[in-house]
Amino acid sequence: MSERDADRERNRFSARALRYAKVGANVSGVAANVAMRRAFGRDPERDKDAAALAQALGGLKGPMMKVAQLLATIPEALPAEYAAELGQLQSQAPAMGWPFVKRRMASELGPDWESKFASFERNAANSASLGQVHRATSHDGRAIAVKLQYPDMQSAVEADLNQLGVLFSLHRRMRPAIDTSEIREELAARLREELDYTLEARHMQLYGRIFADEPMIRVPDVLPELSTKRLLTMTWLEGNPLLGYTGHSAEERNRIATAMFKAWWFPFSHYGIIHGDPHLGNYTVFEDEAGRATGINLLDYGCMRTFQPKFIQGVIDLYHGLLRDDRDLIVHAYETWGFTGLKEDVIDVLNIWAKFIYGPMLEDRVRTIAEGTTPGMYGRREAFKVHQALQEKGPVRVPREFVFMDRAAIGLGGVFLHLDAALNYHQLFNEAIAGTDIDAVETRQRVAFGATGVPLP
Repeated sequence: MSERDADRERNRFSARALRYAKVGANVSGVAANVAMRRAFGRDPERDKDAAALAQALGGLKGPMMKVAQLLATIPEALPAEYAAELGQLQSQAPAMGWPFVKRRMASELGPDWESKFASFERNAANSASLGQVHRATSHDGRAIAVKLQYPDMQSAVEADLNQLGVLFSLHRRMRPAIDTSEIREELAARLREELDYTLEARHMQLYGRIFADEPMIRVPDVLPELSTKRLLTMTWLEGNPLLGYTGHSAEERNRIATAMFKAWWFPFSHYGIIHGDPHLGNYTVFEDEAGRATGINLLDYGCMRTFQPKFIQGVIDLYHGLLRDDRDLIVHAYETWGFTGLKEDVIDVLNIWAKFIYGPMLEDRVRTIAEGTTPGMYGRREAFKVHQALQEKGPVRVPREFVFMDRAAIGLGGVFLHLDAALNYHQLFNEAIAGTDIDAVETRQRVAFGATGVPLP
């Protein structure tokens, strides 16, 4: 590396450190303003504070943006004004330049790293909150994707988690309807896991095993000899952005949506694992020889969540409880999820959100996911009802397992809305859960997780 490149690298690290210091001061300043107004008996100026907080956090342009967007999907995890502002933040980060890439690749694969590839493109094909992807070619002629983690991301994640603590501390001063203590622990655990590309490779291999015989869903193959804890190399799957198909035929849009439904619900119901971040950028669409949408490529396995078999049974029990209006079974399901000390009126509030999530699967007919709703308004009406009710009943402690389950369901519904897909979700769900029971899930986990090295929940 030249002296000029070294200086540029040092300057970028210095700039990042200053940015984190500034963001920390700004977030703390917002919290201090809220605390002072509360001390003097004045209500927080939520619109103003929300905008200020979003502006402060926007300086991070990293993992915290993913957290902020996730929190915006959980009813009452944050005040509505904060959720609206934070939901608009972007999780993209600027790509590293070639001097950075050379140094990082050498640190992961050794000084002769370039010789391990037949070709390696200098400019990143994609960049995200934790790393960037380069196209390359292996010596056996395969097109491959090389995912390289940004420098010092562990420090960045820990800094973001500190800001998350400030954010939740601020929230506790606003008569919250939700106890966020478990949410913070869950977010911290998942973010730290995303830094381990070895674990992501194992998740990818697990999904490859699960969908080996499913023609509508493709999973990249991992190249272990070119992968480390901070470098993940996999086969490149050709595909097009999902949103590029919103104007295609109903048959194609419904086929894509069906593949998405299977890609999410089948691993959950049969293996107790979900893709916790169904972001549109994590999927592409592949076509047949005639140019028609045929299925989806699953590209990112960083944000995963595994569950004990009893939790899967609780999800299925809640579905049957709502379907049959069996209140005892509904309560049993909530308790299985980890909700405790539930009163009758709180159960009624939880049912508002449950009926929203499960609603399309309770009706045995072809329909859109949320009839008459636009993607931007998906879940807003139900979240407002939950807010109004829990302000009187709360705070309710949300169990950790609920966080990414809820996030994924909302994200998946958003995809269906964008596609304007009309499907029989009742039929699809019952096909997905057919043959599912605790013993069967436990056996599948033991075999498949053991074979791929994914830790048991």
